[in-house]
Amino acid sequence: MHMRHFRPRPLQEIGCAALSRSKGSGSDQLRVHMSGSVVSRTRAPVAFGRRAVPRLFEELRDPDPERRIRTLNSLCDLVHDPERLYQTVTGGFMDQIQVLLKDENQAVRRKTCELLHLLTSHSLGRQSLLVSSLVSPLSQLLDDPSGSCRTSIHRVLNRLALLPAGAQALLPLVPKLMQKLKEDQEDQEEELVLLLSTLSSCCRSDAVPALSLDGVALLRHKLEHQRTEVRRNAAGTMKELSVPLEGKRQICEEAVIPVLAALLLDEDLEVQTNSAGTIMNTVILTEGKRQVLDLDVVPVLLDLVSKQDQDQNQDQEVWIRRRSLILFCLRTLTSVAEAPEGRVLLLDQVPLLVHQTQEDQDQEVRRAAKTALRVVTWTP
Repeated sequence: MHMRHFRPRPLQEIGCAALSRSKGSGSDQLRVHMSGSVVSRTRAPVAFGRRAVPRLFEELRDPDPERRIRTLNSLCDLVHDPERLYQTVTGGFMDQIQVLLKDENQAVRRKTCELLHLLTSHSLGRQSLLVSSLVSPLSQLLDDPSGSCRTSIHRVLNRLALLPAGAQALLPLVPKLMQKLKEDQEDQEEELVLLLSTLSSCCRSDAVPALSLDGVALLRHKLEHQRTEVRRNAAGTMKELSVPLEGKRQICEEAVIPVLAALLLDEDLEVQTNSAGTIMNTVILTEGKRQVLDLDVVPVLLDLVSKQDQDQNQDQEVWIRRRSLILFCLRTLTSVAEAPEGRVLLLDQVPLLVHQTQEDQDQEVRRAAKTALRVVTWTP
């Protein structure tokens, strides 16, 4: 049997054939070079090695917005590599990124925000962004007409706020963030969640700016939001606002405790924990104790403490997650017991507290239970 000799086609012929076929199709996303290499039509060509990042930033000066978008796409791909990310943040390119944030083309601004979001995924990127002059231009994009651009900016600010220095640097933006909180964001829930998370980190650093802008009254409405993530972050921010004395006063004046008491029964554990933490901070004031007693919150707190004992016996992992909630409840009961009415109410619960001091496996929970028991059983 005679077999025909197979001769491989040169790469140049393959490239030309593939290119001619792609021109005929309406959905061509790849461009095949004559050398046989394949380049996406949505990406700019990338130079080899350490020349790649500087070359792309040179191409970002091109007046054609489509070329700038393709170049930004390539940069976003490159910075997933830690070495290229390091080269980007230490190569003196931040000033050029600041210019792109003000670009007239919406797509260019959106891809630039995406690039910054990728840079802030690394601690070095967050630190470099903080020492640059980009924080103020970033805040101006919170009003950008592009929803994806605003979301990317919120993600960047949220990551910056994870650092103590970042939260401190974002404090001048608190008035802007509080103004955004006033706006109707029912169709922008992801932005609202990120906004509340950033505010929580800023308020942990310094709650005074938010308190001076009626932060408690604004957050009160978010506590009743239908989405769990919004309630969770709103309660977390409220917990940070309840640390200063002025925050405790505003919580009592704005009738926030009734809303927090209802959230103690929420299905989400973190919502419960943040609400209990806020109540714990607020009952230091006499007015806070009075409202908790008038609202009959003590039985709810006792029920949460007793459930902890059940979870500890059934599922160790669940019990560990509930630990902070139990500590907040016990410390709240301790403060409530300082009032005569609260002490009388809790005297019937001495067996439960004794059980916690003897049977609980966690040392800190046992210590909190002993403190509560000592205050409840105190006699002059």
